[in-house]
Amino acid sequence: MVQSKACLLLLGVAGVQASILQDDSYFYGQSPPVYPTPNMTGAGEWGYALSKAQDLVAHMSLEEKVSITAGVTDDTSGCGGNIPAINRLGFPGMCLQDGPNGIKGAELVNGYPSGIHIGSSWNKSLAYYQAHAIGGEFRRKGVTLALGPPVLGPLGRIALGGRNWEGYGKDPYLSGILGSEAVRGVQDNGVIACAKHFVGNEQELHRNPRPDPVTNKTVETSSSNMDDRTMHELYMWPFADAVHAGVASVMCAYQRLNNSYSCHNSKLLNGLLKTELNFQGFVLSDWFAQHTGIASAMAGLDMVMPDGDLYWGANLTNAVRNGSIPVSQINNMATRIMAAWYLSGQDNQNLPPVGIGITADYKKPHPVIDARDPGDEALLLEGAIQGHVLVKNVGNALPLSKPRILLIYGYDARVANTNLAMAGVNGWTQGLEAHDYKSVICGFGPTGGHCPPFAPIAAKGTLIGGGGSAAITPTYISSPFQALEARARRDRTQLFWDLEGSQVTNVEAEACLVFVNTASSEGVDRPALRDDYTDGLILDIASQCNNTVVVIHNAGVRLVDQWIDHPNVTAVIFAHLPGQDSGESITQILYGDVSPSGKLPYTVPHNESDYGALLNPVTYTDWDRYFPQDNFTEGVFIDYRAFDRNGIVPRFEFGFGMTYTTFKYSNLSVRHTVDLSELPEYPTGPMIPGGNADLWNTIAVATADITNTGRMEAAEIAQLYIQIPIEGQPLLQLRGFDKVTIPPGERRTVEFNIRRRDISIWDVASQNWKLILGAQYPIFVGASSRNIILNGTLEL
Repeated sequence: MVQSKACLLLLGVAGVQASILQDDSYFYGQSPPVYPTPNMTGAGEWGYALSKAQDLVAHMSLEEKVSITAGVTDDTSGCGGNIPAINRLGFPGMCLQDGPNGIKGAELVNGYPSGIHIGSSWNKSLAYYQAHAIGGEFRRKGVTLALGPPVLGPLGRIALGGRNWEGYGKDPYLSGILGSEAVRGVQDNGVIACAKHFVGNEQELHRNPRPDPVTNKTVETSSSNMDDRTMHELYMWPFADAVHAGVASVMCAYQRLNNSYSCHNSKLLNGLLKTELNFQGFVLSDWFAQHTGIASAMAGLDMVMPDGDLYWGANLTNAVRNGSIPVSQINNMATRIMAAWYLSGQDNQNLPPVGIGITADYKKPHPVIDARDPGDEALLLEGAIQGHVLVKNVGNALPLSKPRILLIYGYDARVANTNLAMAGVNGWTQGLEAHDYKSVICGFGPTGGHCPPFAPIAAKGTLIGGGGSAAITPTYISSPFQALEARARRDRTQLFWDLEGSQVTNVEAEACLVFVNTASSEGVDRPALRDDYTDGLILDIASQCNNTVVVIHNAGVRLVDQWIDHPNVTAVIFAHLPGQDSGESITQILYGDVSPSGKLPYTVPHNESDYGALLNPVTYTDWDRYFPQDNFTEGVFIDYRAFDRNGIVPRFEFGFGMTYTTFKYSNLSVRHTVDLSELPEYPTGPMIPGGNADLWNTIAVATADITNTGRMEAAEIAQLYIQIPIEGQPLLQLRGFDKVTIPPGERRTVEFNIRRRDISIWDVASQNWKLILGAQYPIFVGASSRNIILNGTLEL
């Protein structure tokens, strides 16, 4: 790995410097009103769906229109949310169900790799096909809307954020590209996708209002206060990709945005989402995230979950009749919902009955529908394999080669003692023993909380996913110990193990394998980036075994400095959250059946202090005790952008990952695909889903050659970074990646399409995306954000 100090110095002087108005304080800390809600235009592929929806809504009574905007309680359904049927019009209602990694709380379904695992794969095709397979299972279970994928927020601003593992990583470009593929995958299989959480949902602490235990006054949720440029260039960026891909629903967040609740923030919903991004679908509230009635309806909220009667229902009907809300607004809401229904083909008469395969009561007989497709078995294993990231491999400690004796250690090697919680008895956790957060300590659950430092952060069993609404319910779990035991039988290997401690036998073993984890869950932020027990366990084993291989199933960033430089720690793998084929996938990697190919979608620091203020969730001070304020004063500088700006050397940089071979990069070429003389400073094209059509045009293509110079076939992830030559921009920004599998001695060409938006900046003064015409944009291609190998220039 090259710590490219020279490259960073080069970046600091390359290109031309310009300036632009950065004072957008009018937006920071407050949210200006934007009314009215725009009507659908039928842009993109929405024309047919809009026409069908308008016709159906025209035949609905006012009460029927209102009914499809509000969730109802249905004791016969196990769906996470229900919209009632309108039988006289042939509308069967809607079933909404978690989650992004597979169907929550149902039997005979698969448990897929989590978002962070797919992000670590950097594989666009994998993101699509996994989402397509998940969509198929939802459809076969009678689910209308899958609550993800994609999870595009949190983006990972807070290092200890409890839901960071649900997203694809800490870069907006990576999240947007993979998220758009997931949208297409789900909706191509006849299910409505939901992009969430829009926007600024970066911590679990203070995510819902709650009473002050001393005064009993209400403490509101934290307010994510960000400026206009930060909103556009960072947090809204991946949502624009999802809207451009045709996502049919967007979920508004729990937090307030600039001191207005996200689900009744008119600037956010009417202005940014439905006008600027020309979003054609409907806005869905997070569960219990609605805090007002008329205001939320007028601000752009279209559907409330899980119970709409608190603010809407009959109240909304009365508001129309007394003139508080125009009926046109109700028509707008109902039309958006029904257009999404038609767009995803829900009017197909051959679909299973709504919610037929989901049940709320496991004590009563119910239809048992096997939603799994045997054709997805290879996809599950491949997805599990590709998200593993090898970060250390000294002296070719890996791969193993038919070892005579192996020692296995660590609480993560086995399956937890029970999976009843995963089946729905307590859906907030991954397992009664598989999740060690305590509700009484951490405030676990919908209200949100934060664990004190002494709370445990490891799971008692192999960690295949995180906890909360994205917890998964697989039919089986392949644990590392089970898979290694099967391999040992085949290879006639002697196994010794101590999964509860660190007793090292005196036999001469080829390697000691240590399996540990770092758990995380919705509803509570992580207490730390490491834990003493796990670090002590690793050091204890390494002190007795000269070939110690550490495998971490991590639901987020995990510090390793306490032990990674120990001379006996020879190999380390961040195994992330691989889903049900966890054990088989890590076994194939350890034995070299396949080379690891994942790369980090986040930066691993040396110390917690490297994050500065972005380590811990925001709390409140005396003056804002009841209105917690979270000021995004760092702007666009999170993760590797912040490390670059502050001159901090990471332990492992964003984009880093090793394989069992070596690669050579060569022949970078950059060519324009448009006539530069006709390229305007601001986009001039029509509005389409995702924004101005010009933004999505490819204006240049970069290519490079990669040669496998080693002895084993492996996949390499080439990354393209651009420096936008204007003051205040990050030193580097990811703007392309391509994953290619290359046999030994062969060469492949990688290609990066550079869109207009990829080299634009948000011009606060004109409220538009702007190119720096006449400038030279430095372009860099490499194996990570700090291993830059090739460089070139894009001239405008």
